[in-house]
Amino acid sequence: MLILSAALLPLALIALFATLQTSRVADVDLRARLRVAATEASRALAIELVGDMTALRVAMTAMSTDPANSPSCARVEGVFAQQTSVGARFGIYSADGRLVCGTAIPVRMAGAPDAGGVRAQVVPDAGLVLDISGVSSARAVAFFPVTMLRELAQPSGFASPYEGGLLHGTDSELILSQLAAQGGIDRRERVDIPLGIDDLAFSMAVRRAPFTSSAIIAMLLPLVMWIAATGIGWFVVDRLLIRPLRRLRDDIERYRPGSPMADVNLGAVPAQEIADLGETFQELTHTVERHEQSMADGLVRQTKLTREVHHRVKNNLQVIASLINFHARSAHGEAAADAYATIQRRVDALAVVHRHHYAEMEENRGLELKSVIGELASNIRATASGTATKLGITLNVESVLVTQDVAVAVSFLLTELIELAVSVNPQAQVGVSLRHVVGTDTAVLRTTSPALVESEDLEALIASRYGRIILGLSRQLRAPLHHDPLTGAYEITIAARAG
Repeated sequence: MLILSAALLPLALIALFATLQTSRVADVDLRARLRVAATEASRALAIELVGDMTALRVAMTAMSTDPANSPSCARVEGVFAQQTSVGARFGIYSADGRLVCGTAIPVRMAGAPDAGGVRAQVVPDAGLVLDISGVSSARAVAFFPVTMLRELAQPSGFASPYEGGLLHGTDSELILSQLAAQGGIDRRERVDIPLGIDDLAFSMAVRRAPFTSSAIIAMLLPLVMWIAATGIGWFVVDRLLIRPLRRLRDDIERYRPGSPMADVNLGAVPAQEIADLGETFQELTHTVERHEQSMADGLVRQTKLTREVHHRVKNNLQVIASLINFHARSAHGEAAADAYATIQRRVDALAVVHRHHYAEMEENRGLELKSVIGELASNIRATASGTATKLGITLNVESVLVTQDVAVAVSFLLTELIELAVSVNPQAQVGVSLRHVVGTDTAVLRTTSPALVESEDLEALIASRYGRIILGLSRQLRAPLHHDPLTGAYEITIAARAG
């Protein structure tokens, strides 16, 4: 909608301004013609009035010294002879106020004019009175009727109806011609031309081109077209594009992998491209659904195969442990029996991890290390040699979950540390603790025993047999194994989650 507005609004404004400019050009032409006509009419009035008042002034001056000067009175009567036929009159008064020439004019001026000056007074609906004062208090008064002034103020070649009048300052006006009343918007062009007599000015006005309904429509039509085009464009885009896209978006948002997508009502979509897009997405969801089903079936098969592998490994380790136990019974000498027992404990440690891993595969959360360590401790006590009958293993283990690799390394590490303690002291008491570190995915595994306190026997066994194995297992756990020689404790941090 914004693009349509930006594209069409300049065109609408250009058309509107063009219409206004046409009207403005017509007004300028009318104003020029009006000023020419008003100037012509005002010049005709001024020539006539100034000529008449000049004749009056000459006669007044001559008769102010000789009131019986008949030739001067006759000359001014001759000047006013033509105007007299249309109602113009004049009168010349002596210093004592007697009429010495012409006709008495009852109109009295408000105040007296300056010596030698001319004063004008408008008589509404009647005419114009001009008053001249002489140097010896003589006066000359002339009256010009409306009909005479109207004929004088008629401009030649101006056919348009007009309104004319004489303005005297800002207080009074003598209307010479008037325009007929017109309803609606009446626009007029007016011009005032001073006559050079007192404050008189000729005013002329004509009507401008009226604001007709067709002109208003021509001016507003571009804006109406812009509004209509914008509205239609928005309606079409909203109904044919935005709403279908919004419905398609809602259907896509409701789609969840693993479940089929609800059918989109593509029959109501007028745009073929949007319908094709909806069909493509539906086909894509069906393809994803088939692939997910295939992957789910493959995962089930893989899980079954993995369970079978672990089951077979667990059984094979149990068979190996049984064979070692069988051969240990027929071994000759205590050293051979201890060697068989050592091998059997390591096989049992691995079998314990596989057995627990096989059991937890249904949930796949991780191996519960607490049960693994408990079963491992029971197996070590059960397979202890005859000299280690008083071997004691104390457990303080929290519930944590670990991966199979961590469980195997922990089982082997505990087996090696307990066997190291038994090798130093067959009657050793061993404590195993496992504590989860709050706020982290780690746990601390600690093995303590008085037999693991620093001694020559301990150092010899570590150097000859157990050191490399313990170091390798700690590397497998990716953490350093700390030994406290004073308390006989081995401690390591392993990756684990709270159970």
